[in-house]
Amino acid sequence: MALLPILRYPDPRLHKVAKPVQVVDDRIRTLVRDMAETMYEAPGVGLAATQVDVHERVVVIDVSEDNDDLRVLINPEIIWKSEETQVYEEGCLSVPGIYDEVQRAARIRVRTLDEQGETHEFDAEGLLAVCVQHELDHLMGKVFVEYLSPLKQNRIKTRLRKQEREALKA
Repeated sequence: MALLPILRYPDPRLHKVAKPVQVVDDRIRTLVRDMAETMYEAPGVGLAATQVDVHERVVVIDVSEDNDDLRVLINPEIIWKSEETQVYEEGCLSVPGIYDEVQRAARIRVRTLDEQGETHEFDAEGLLAVCVQHELDHLMGKVFVEYLSPLKQNRIKTRLRKQEREALKA
């Protein structure tokens, strides 16, 4: 297993739309293991392949307290959303140190493939529903800060670019 570098907003590669996985094979299973290790090390609760500069529809999620409930989503799609919404404070491994409230569907149903290429469906609510929607946005080339006002987006870009410049000087 290997830790993968996580792209940081506003890197333009975060806006690439991921392509469907054609075959769930050992290459994809290795990617899943590396993504899971990277997510846990970061630490985070979700990671989309887009964030590690792999533009295929692969996501890993673990919202458990003990990091013992890894969910692997290959070619995931939301097949139902509740009309009811919820507001959650979100953060992102690609936007370190930034948290803000985003409104999303309160409940969803997801169809996905697992690591063996088998199709599954599951219902999600609460943090899991938020995380799935957040990660699927990444696969569509969207970062959570794009739900915020243009003013907030510009402030975030400026702050992250400044942090990057300071890190290069150190």
